[in-house]
Amino acid sequence: MKYHLKHTTRYDYSSDVTLSHNEARLLPRSLPWQQVSSAQLTINPQPVRLRERLDFFGNRVSYFTIQELHSCLEVTLDSEITTLTRQMPPQGINISWNDAVERMKSQRSFNPLLEDARLMMLDSDFVQSHPSLMEYASQAFQKNRPIVEAIQTLNQQIFTDFTYDPEHTTIATPVLDVLNSRRGVCQDFAHLAIGCLRSIGLPARYVSGYMETLPPPGQPKLQGADATHAWLAVAIPDWGWLEIDPTNGTLPDERYLTLGWGRDFADVTPLKGVMNGGGKDSLSVAVDVTPLSDKHILELF
Repeated sequence: MKYHLKHTTRYDYSSDVTLSHNEARLLPRSLPWQQVSSAQLTINPQPVRLRERLDFFGNRVSYFTIQELHSCLEVTLDSEITTLTRQMPPQGINISWNDAVERMKSQRSFNPLLEDARLMMLDSDFVQSHPSLMEYASQAFQKNRPIVEAIQTLNQQIFTDFTYDPEHTTIATPVLDVLNSRRGVCQDFAHLAIGCLRSIGLPARYVSGYMETLPPPGQPKLQGADATHAWLAVAIPDWGWLEIDPTNGTLPDERYLTLGWGRDFADVTPLKGVMNGGGKDSLSVAVDVTPLSDKHILELF
C-alpha cells in the first residue's frame, strides 16, 4: 500500500515564549516492510538550529531550537510511505512460551535478537511487572502452550475484555488502573499487554505509528480526523518480533505505518521540549493517512 502521511501538532500559548528547545520523533523508520520515499518536517516559527540523529532504539530524532518571540508552535510532517506484507512466524516455530522464557534467561552466546529483547523485559517508566498482570496473562499463557498461539490469544483477550474509552484515561494513567477499570485507549492497551508479557518473563516493546481508518458507510472522510496509534511487538526466539494490536484484536498489516518503538510511550513521545515563558498551553493534533493510487503519485511529482 502507498500512503501520504500528514501529521500536524500545534501548541498555542497564553503568553509569549522567548526560547524553546525541542525534540521530535515524527520521522518514520525505513524497515523491511516499510519504504519511506520522502519525509519532511515543516516548523513554524523557523528554528535557528535543526539536526537529526538516531536514538538508542534506532528511531529518527529531530532536535530544534527557536529563539524568536512566539505565541504558537506548529510542527508538520509530510511523508510518502509504501508498506509491504509483514512476515509471520513459520509453522516450524512451535516453541512453548515457557521454553522461550528459559531461553531468554539462559542463553549466553551473542545473539542480536536476544540482546535487544532482554532490555524489553525490564520495568520502564509506564510499565512495571506485577502479580495482577501475571494472573491476567495466565488465562492465555497456559503451561507449555505454543508461544505464537498464546500471544494471539492474549491479543484477543484484551480486545474482548476491554472497552475503548478516550475519556477514561490520560497519558499518565497507571497500567493497574486500566486493568481494574477495563477501559482505555490504544496506548493503555499496548502498555497493558506489555506489562502482562514482561510479568511472565517475555520481552515486549511499544510501537508508535499510524493506521489507515475508514469513515462510516456513506460519509466522507474528514481531514485531520485520523490519529496516532499504538501497538506492540513480542520477541520470539530464533525468529524475530511478532506485532499485535490488542485495541483491534488484529495483527498489524499493510494498513499500519510504523513511526518508532521503545520500552513504552516515554521513549517515542512525538514532541517534547523546554521553554522560557509560554504560560498555559493548548494542544491540537491533526493526522491524515491517505491511500495513494499510482496516478496520484505521478501527479504529486
